[in-house]
Amino acid sequence: MTDTILKNKITNKIQVPKMYKIVLHNDDYTTMEFVIEILMKVFNKSSAEAVAITFNVHKQGKGIAGVYSFDIAQTKIKIVRDTAREKGYPLKLTMEAE
Repeated sequence: MTDTILKNKITNKIQVPKMYKIVLHNDDYTTMEFVIEILMKVFNKSSAEAVAITFNVHKQGKGIAGVYSFDIAQTKIKIVRDTAREKGYPLKLTMEAE
């Protein structure tokens, strides 16, 4: 009688979710105060961080609000767009894969 030994190799590969940058774009209508407020409330930035990002947007045309997984990035963009539209601002945000 022959004993057969079976080896089952189970491999679980956990993939880290792809991350996305939320990019704020400069325009001539949205106030810097509104952008700072959004960065603090929606993106949980400190006052100093919010001001720095806002000046970056103003001087370079765009700035990164944060880096998030796809679903979270989409949700934050929707919140900001809805809030901006309510206030009458055409604030543009895009999402870029890292």
